[in-house]
Amino acid sequence: MNVRSSTDPRGFRSMTTTQLREAFLITSLFTPDDVPMVYSDIDRSITGSAVPVAGTLELKASKKEMAADSFAERREIGIINIGQKGTITVDGNDIAMVHRDGLYVGRGAKEVVFKSNDPTHPARYYFVSYPAHAVYPTTHVRFSETEHGPLGSQADANRRTIYKYFHPRGVKSCQLVMGLTELEEGSVWNTMPPHTHQRRSEVYMYFNIPPTAAVFHMMGEPNETRHMVMRNEQAILNPSWSIHAGVGTCAYTFIWAMGGENQVFEDMDGVKVEQLG
Repeated sequence: MNVRSSTDPRGFRSMTTTQLREAFLITSLFTPDDVPMVYSDIDRSITGSAVPVAGTLELKASKKEMAADSFAERREIGIINIGQKGTITVDGNDIAMVHRDGLYVGRGAKEVVFKSNDPTHPARYYFVSYPAHAVYPTTHVRFSETEHGPLGSQADANRRTIYKYFHPRGVKSCQLVMGLTELEEGSVWNTMPPHTHQRRSEVYMYFNIPPTAAVFHMMGEPNETRHMVMRNEQAILNPSWSIHAGVGTCAYTFIWAMGGENQVFEDMDGVKVEQLG
């Protein structure tokens, strides 16, 4: 388990590009037959992935960082499969996971095991976890059943569809809110105009980015922003005081996950473009 320490806005201003990447960027995801994880002091999130090829992979607790016997002993987990067909077994119950299906695993689950149906075309599970104060049932979310709708316009180069998996009007959770946003061809901007939400942090994971393309992710206080160049299947940690927006050299998809004080999706403090600096 890789442990990350964040910084406050004042420290953020003085960080070099290398220091920013070391603190916020996650480049180790989707390693075959491994479960890489990053533990952040930002709302104590854990971000990770599992790509089972040779066999099954079990999600295990790290004794040093979590002081728990099982990963979900005091946590909830949101999982989305961006790969091919697979199965997640939670305490003996098998849940079939096709492309873009989601699974909420509630606090108290003892065993979480990942499997691919075809090792030559494996499942690619991405997950984000936050501490949980109550128990909500483990729930499978089919991609076709997510609450979704269009946003943006072609004139602003940000036509996109947002899919909500775990949220107050859908699958209940303690603090986790999670979903997926897909940009249309010809659109490149996400979350612009930007916003902050002091009451919760957010993790973005960008994918469907061709090898020759990139996303320029913007973060920092609105009047003093920085950017980081991001490649396919990389994630970035966004503190509550920071904007989180991006522009790509082509269309892309990203998974967003939030945790903190408030689950209301619309609870955000908007920032006008003319306020950015």
